[in-house]
Amino acid sequence: MAKPLSYLASEVQASTTIAIDTMYKKMKADGIDVIGFGAGEPDFDTPDNIKDAARRAIDENFTRYTASSGIDPLRAAICARLKEDCGVEYAPSQVIVSNGAKMSLYLALRAVTDPGDEIILPAPYWVSYLEMIKMTSGVPVVVETGEETGYKLTAAALSTAITPKTKCLILNSPSNPSGVVYTRAELEAIAKVCVENDIYVISDEIYYKLVYGEEFVSFPALSEEIKALTILVNGVSKSYAMTGWRIGYCAAPANIAKVIGNYQSHASSNPNSIAQKAAQEALVAPQDGIETMRQAFEERKNYFVNRAKNIKDISIIEPKGAFYIMMNVSAYFGKTLSDKVIENADDFASVFLDKGLVAVVPCTGFGAPDFIRWSYATSMDNIEKGLDRLEAFLNS
Repeated sequence: MAKPLSYLASEVQASTTIAIDTMYKKMKADGIDVIGFGAGEPDFDTPDNIKDAARRAIDENFTRYTASSGIDPLRAAICARLKEDCGVEYAPSQVIVSNGAKMSLYLALRAVTDPGDEIILPAPYWVSYLEMIKMTSGVPVVVETGEETGYKLTAAALSTAITPKTKCLILNSPSNPSGVVYTRAELEAIAKVCVENDIYVISDEIYYKLVYGEEFVSFPALSEEIKALTILVNGVSKSYAMTGWRIGYCAAPANIAKVIGNYQSHASSNPNSIAQKAAQEALVAPQDGIETMRQAFEERKNYFVNRAKNIKDISIIEPKGAFYIMMNVSAYFGKTLSDKVIENADDFASVFLDKGLVAVVPCTGFGAPDFIRWSYATSMDNIEKGLDRLEAFLNS
């Protein structure tokens, strides 16, 4: 009889968003008229200047191993962009470039987590945070948020969750899946608690360029004290429509960056060489295209919000950033839709995909079991059709 597999690995659940996107793509490939609102990626093409930089890298045979933490020009470009956009300064040696921001998050957790350490995670949370904590032998401490706090972690709730085993807080602003954006005052209050209790913070700021009517505040820019405890995670996927290029990065105090760099050198050698050149171009070139994309997302968001307000028995969290909308569908739990009794958000999403031909993500895996998540990183035509189908589905 074969020996059992790793208990730790066996406990990790598959990504809900990837599972839904896989089902959607299969239905699409089978010729079914399905509309997808699942995947978290811009529907814009990568800008031509970035693609040209990748072609030049290939033509110049920039196709070999690079330094494990990323090429120096890219790390310098990241530092310059963080200083200009976020008002926070790092040396290139404090930046580690990885194969996507997801890998950066995992490495950040690896750097600070010992078995049994408690990692505070505000809910709703991105589905992979919980699994990454388990993958690094940490203990997730989920702090529920709700309408009364705008679905944000408060300093008071954070203080209550802290124990002698608390090691780190994961903070995401703008947030996936809720789209909430923390104000400067809210972040300052959280930072005060973290400094007083000597807690690390992993600040995921991957959506920082996609904010609507709010000020974006980078967490480590608040003070030198909180910067010394913060691992900032970002990347080029969302701002530059480069999801498939897989370039993310973290910026951290020198001692933490060194540990992350050492770990990566053994885990993945280095990020893709060609994609690094493309990312460098994205960061140093004029940034006008980002605003064009942001405005398009804002227009779609406004349409979705205004339309959703008039749909019976559902409510939404109006986003201030990113490109997601969380929709509360709990009013339909226990009711029958398309001849199926809806017990939870998973049932709702499954039947909506099967009968309504619309792919959305149930937020059970996001710590918000009453909700489904829509991504409005799709065309206005798809959004209109998707909401039409939702109304028809709810009337079934």
